[in-house]
Amino acid sequence: MPSAPVAIVTAASKGIGAACARLLAQRGYHLALFARGSELGNLATELDALAVTGDLADSAIIERLVHETQQRYGRVDAVVNNTGHAAKGDLLTLTDEDWHRGLDLLLLNVIRLARLVTPIMLAQKRSGAFVNISSFVALEPSLSFPVSATIRAGLGAFTKLYVQQYGSRGLRMNNVLPGRIDTYPVSMEDLHQIPLARPGTADDVARVVAFLLSEDAAYIAGQDILVDGGLVRAM
Repeated sequence: MPSAPVAIVTAASKGIGAACARLLAQRGYHLALFARGSELGNLATELDALAVTGDLADSAIIERLVHETQQRYGRVDAVVNNTGHAAKGDLLTLTDEDWHRGLDLLLLNVIRLARLVTPIMLAQKRSGAFVNISSFVALEPSLSFPVSATIRAGLGAFTKLYVQQYGSRGLRMNNVLPGRIDTYPVSMEDLHQIPLARPGTADDVARVVAFLLSEDAAYIAGQDILVDGGLVRAM
């Protein structure tokens, strides 16, 4: 059994997920990486990590990810729940399928992994931590991201409930809420709304994720942490 901590990172093949994987590897974690595309294999080779490919909305694939992580490493200490984007469109023209897909991608993926990994963490009788990559629209809803804004607000509630249930047993869960990140195009209009006058980077987000997984954040639980350059003004 390895002495280094073990982390699962989803949607890890590029962007924020890949940045999290690389930083955690630098900090001594063994990694189990999950993504849809076959390009995940290149990153897994680079980081000497386990790679599992599939659809994050497929509960059987999630079970396989956790099973193979346990087989290879013997434990799970951290989970970074990262996902792609949900459907966009006019609020009332989005289909039921759009909303159900968003529920699978943005909330049920967290619940499914928590359901599988929590018993492992509890059996290890040591601390464990989850960080969910959410979005600033969970706190400041935008018609540009209707599915994401709605469902990620629910993720905030689930995170607080999880901590109420398992915090006293050494487990933590927090959400990181990126603002405008340069892994996607940022318009000049959007850029002018950011007080720090630049979009964020995947590394900006990864550093906060790594902090929240660390013992330096041992008393932070159930929180929505904005990484947005000051974009959200709400108190």
